Amino acid sequence: MSSGASSGLNSELRWSGAAEGAVAVAARPLQALIAAPVLLYLGTLTVMLFRPPNLEFYCVDRIAFAVLVLVVGLRSMVLWEAWQPSRRILLPMGGLLVLVLGDLLIRPFEVQVWSVAAAKYFVPFAMFYMGGLVFRDSQSRRQLEVFALVVLGYLIFLALASLAHWNALIFPKFILDPELGNNAMRARGPFLQPVANGAALNILGMIALDAYRRGRLRGVCALFLIGGLPLAILATLTRSVWLAFGVSTALMLRWAQDTGVRRICRTFLGAGGLAMIVVLAGVAQESAGERLRDGETVDFRMAAYEAGWTMFIEHPVVGWGASRVQTELADRIEGFHGNTFVVHNTYFEILLEHGVMGFALNLWLLIGLVGLGRRRGAEDEMTDGRTEFLEGESGRTLWLLLLAVYLVNAVFVVMNYQFVNGILFTIAGIVAYEGQFGQGRSEREESRSRAELRCRP
Repeated sequence: MSSGASSGLNSELRWSGAAEGAVAVAARPLQALIAAPVLLYLGTLTVMLFRPPNLEFYCVDRIAFAVLVLVVGLRSMVLWEAWQPSRRILLPMGGLLVLVLGDLLIRPFEVQVWSVAAAKYFVPFAMFYMGGLVFRDSQSRRQLEVFALVVLGYLIFLALASLAHWNALIFPKFILDPELGNNAMRARGPFLQPVANGAALNILGMIALDAYRRGRLRGVCALFLIGGLPLAILATLTRSVWLAFGVSTALMLRWAQDTGVRRICRTFLGAGGLAMIVVLAGVAQESAGERLRDGETVDFRMAAYEAGWTMFIEHPVVGWGASRVQTELADRIEGFHGNTFVVHNTYFEILLEHGVMGFALNLWLLIGLVGLGRRRGAEDEMTDGRTEFLEGESGRTLWLLLLAVYLVNAVFVVMNYQFVNGILFTIAGIVAYEGQFGQGRSEREESRSRAELRCRP
């Protein structure tokens, strides 16, 4: 071989080696994400927490969600991981997605309609499946539990600061902007909506009570989270939030066998009942009392229900579609003015948007979600056993409590809150996976740990 040919071959090999090295360096961030999906998942939930619909933030939540889907998908292929949830959940989810996509493709350029549909259907349904894939072991579920407790502490702090008018302590500052969101005078958190804030507080509060029952939450942290929870709920000044908190507390009192948890629940219910008596007696005239006696919102809801019912009668089978519902309600509701009109009821909105077909699919899905908490052991109550987060019988019972919070709130408001839907369906995916593969956990975690070594950079 001539010296020129040898020099060309060496040069080609050097270029090839350099290209391979560059590809390897460029792939390391992706490899690191694949090796640590829990952190990426929790980071995505954090972005959703701070991305209210009214804030222009360059769709960073959509970018984070797309990266999460890509990473979890690649990880699933590398580790040969997959699971198939029950058809009682997959089939109604698929049917709802088909109906929603059919409506969206008719009006493909209405960005706001696509965004709301993503928050209500695409994101939570995807996180249901990914939650089962990512949070398969006890360590990852403990990380999710810690994340939930930290977020709860943050939301309680914001609510207490709002209640005391300590605006200097509220962060981020867009929460104080009256031009963004609704009801700037109430505790609305980064959601810019008191109902979303209350639903998140309620769901995360039930997780905190379960952590206290299992001995995972003690000391000053327990005092702040559990003691501050009812005050934070009160600070939302939202009757649906108060009602959902009362229902979930009563259910926790019914199922929990831990004496400390039962004492806390009795205290919550007793304090709430006393507050109601004081307000109805006319002793308190401001804030919570005014909200409890407020009749204007009730009049508006009744007008919206009446207009919505006439709309349903006209298109009962397939509904009006998401964008047309807004326009028609604005034309039919008399005596009220505003930028947007909604029926303030998740189930009624589905009936209007997608007719009886959509309502039947949603009911089918809810039955499947309730079925995730059905009894599999000898008892159907939260025992004193120190189990891990969302594992075993107590995990399924906790799921029923969280679902009850969601369903009660859905009666009074449209649940299009991305963070609330995301964390709820994540927990649903975990419980569904636990119900199918709860046995043989230690062997499965050991084999999975060996497989994860191939993903580490």
